[in-house]
Amino acid sequence: MACSYTTMTRRSDFLAANRGLRVARPGFVLLANANQGEGQRAGITVTKKIGNAVVRNRMKRRFRALLRDVLPEHGLADTDHVLIGRDGGVERDFGLLREELVAALGRARAGKGDPARRKGAPRRRRK
Repeated sequence: MACSYTTMTRRSDFLAANRGLRVARPGFVLLANANQGEGQRAGITVTKKIGNAVVRNRMKRRFRALLRDVLPEHGLADTDHVLIGRDGGVERDFGLLREELVAALGRARAGKGDPARRKGAPRRRRK
């Protein structure tokens, strides 16, 4: 079965997607950022905090299957989609992950992202 999206490989594309809309779900975080007519693209990121190589690769395989299943029907046109794996996402039921991704894409389509993370915010000092 052919994919309806192209795979993002360049770090600059992932950094650009990070400036877009962010929708957090229990199993993953979806980043969606409009690109300049490059079509529908997707990327996956799973950090070492999630687990060892076996766990990370299993999560990436599940995310690839999820994207192949959901993006053709629910994906945003001319948009970069990035799934960032979260702790516990590998154990979640695939049907539940699918529902969460459809809901996250719906929120992204409506422009309802989560508030931006504040980098460099001053921390409170303990007394």
